[in-house]
Amino acid sequence: MLKVFADRGGTFTDIVAVTNNQVIVDRLSRNPERFLIVSLPNQQWIVVYKLLSENPEQYQDAAIQGIRDIIGFSGNEPIPTEAIEVIKMGTTVATNALLERKGDRVVLIITKGFKDALRIGYQNRPNIFARQIILATMLYEQVIEIDERYDAHGNKLISVDVKQVKKELQAVYNTGIRSCAIVFMHSDRYPNHEQIISQIAQEIGFTQISVSHQVSPLMKLVSRGDTTVVDAYLTPILRRYVNQIASQLPGVKLMFMKSDGGLVAAQQFQGKDSILSGPAGGIVGAVQTSKRAGFESVITFDMGGTSTDVAHFKGEYERQLDSEIAGARMRVPVLAINTIAAGGGSILFFDGSSYRVGPKSAGSNPGPACYRRGGPLTVTDANVMLGKIHPQYFPSVFGIDGNLPLDKDTVIQQFTQLAQDIQAATFNNCTPEQVAAGFIAIAVENMANAIKKISLQRGYDVSQYVLCCFGGAGGQVACLIADTLGIKKIFLHPYAGVLSAYGMGLADVRAIREGGVEQPLTQALIPKLHKLMEYLETQARNEIDELPSQIEIVRKVNLKYEGTNSTLSVNFADNVVLMQQDFELKHQSLYSFIQLEKTLVVESASVEVIQKMDTPEEPLIIRTRPLDEAPTSVDKVRIYSTDRWHNTPVYRREDLQPEDSINGPAIVVEKISTIVVEPNWQARLNVHNHLMLQRKY
Repeated sequence: MLKVFADRGGTFTDIVAVTNNQVIVDRLSRNPERFLIVSLPNQQWIVVYKLLSENPEQYQDAAIQGIRDIIGFSGNEPIPTEAIEVIKMGTTVATNALLERKGDRVVLIITKGFKDALRIGYQNRPNIFARQIILATMLYEQVIEIDERYDAHGNKLISVDVKQVKKELQAVYNTGIRSCAIVFMHSDRYPNHEQIISQIAQEIGFTQISVSHQVSPLMKLVSRGDTTVVDAYLTPILRRYVNQIASQLPGVKLMFMKSDGGLVAAQQFQGKDSILSGPAGGIVGAVQTSKRAGFESVITFDMGGTSTDVAHFKGEYERQLDSEIAGARMRVPVLAINTIAAGGGSILFFDGSSYRVGPKSAGSNPGPACYRRGGPLTVTDANVMLGKIHPQYFPSVFGIDGNLPLDKDTVIQQFTQLAQDIQAATFNNCTPEQVAAGFIAIAVENMANAIKKISLQRGYDVSQYVLCCFGGAGGQVACLIADTLGIKKIFLHPYAGVLSAYGMGLADVRAIREGGVEQPLTQALIPKLHKLMEYLETQARNEIDELPSQIEIVRKVNLKYEGTNSTLSVNFADNVVLMQQDFELKHQSLYSFIQLEKTLVVESASVEVIQKMDTPEEPLIIRTRPLDEAPTSVDKVRIYSTDRWHNTPVYRREDLQPEDSINGPAIVVEKISTIVVEPNWQARLNVHNHLMLQRKY
């Protein structure tokens, strides 16, 4: 049987498969340059494979093509689904639709008098000195105002005119809109009117009906409405993608990664839960592998082709309820991930006076200049120029037939020309390698600043953390990032280049349900919270198909000071004092003060039901060389670092054995990534095949 874990990124799609089929392994072993195969106990193997996310000349969908390549079936033959046990995926389909504003056409149905409430929003001014405020484009196309109203205490003030609503909804339906978002005042507590409109929309024929009391059952019309609109906008796109995948894999158990770090069955995957699907897999992979390696305080650093994602972990996953992604506000639990537009594909350019890195990316089509598709210079090209990436140690998947190596010659030519252009504009005589190093320094600073936002700016001392570095491009800059932040240890898992995909296989099934409270935290409130949490737990359990006898339940409350909007999540306890102390500890750490005179308010409560999944084992490796025998390098290359060229040994990851130690500068090449050990750093391998990099003093 085959288990497949896949992450469709902006540039590459990563696939990790677990199989017990000797025939598959024997066939793939004949292509060691394309497939990484690792033996596991109990006659099983892990297969690691990367392919371009977009390659229209070769295939329609990268994940399906990857499965075909592993099984050994051509594009015309049906996939033998009886051989596949489960597929767990993360996807950027919804994210890309949101970024490019290519979701479905949506009508917003809202209480009369609040037509522009979502457009007005909270009137935030991100740039306080901007004279012209540019609002994000609204995701809905039309608005219908419904003359209905409950007051804040549940008294019906205005009833729904069913006949009028049918007439207005039918008129919108006739324009071709099939998705609607229903958002009424106070419907988080009194949903009857939303239920009436939902039934009418269903009878008319709307195929996507997102109702706010189901999508985000919390107070605040604007955030609840924004979340509902996002769900209506993206769910149809997601549903079509899921159906496309499922149609080629009939009968196969298909699961997707949600933004909160949990898996969900394909048929329950919704737009509101999908925005951080891929990055969430990376966080889960980084956290779980770091815990296996003995680390509990982790900064995760995922550098891919299009963007870099960073997160903080200290004992539990950090989630945030309110987030804004690609100009869309949402109020659903998502992993606290800070994303910046800096990746291997980030475009480099000189604006006449300074170097710029990103935010635009070359993606996978055309990709970086070295990808042989006529792309622009990128961060990847800069590392090629500096000798930190070498074509002979990079997958040969380029050119029209997908079998050529990276094009180093065009990189040298373009950087030489860029150096001449810079000299002409600034009279600064710099070499091509100095130009490339300058761009890398800017990219590193941008990524280090992203880490500071989720660590130093929140009171955490990063020097006491390990940097879990992964993603296809992460190993190339790991030491530079750590130097910038004062981090002393770097952890590189053997599947670091595909850790987002591997994380799909390490994740559990999770269902989270929230409910609004908005009452002062007193001992008298505890029984009411118990009752609410029992209801939320029942809802969450219903989402999970196969509930085993042993599941984990996590209960939390979101607390805030009366008169404020900033909430902090703490574990629910029967003792009010314990929750208060937990809140004050977090508030002091984050804001450097507490307000003892203010009343604590329970804004909302949440229940998370976790179903533990079987996860792949990690094999132990045995040293066969004598301890005093050093590993043998396979090549000597020149890399440019610390303002000069260094003669640098190249090692293959598979040739290293436990207790091997390598002093920088050095390059460790893998089939799925390249690791640069900078000067003043040392790399050491352990029995779990974990590569640990440590700063030398």
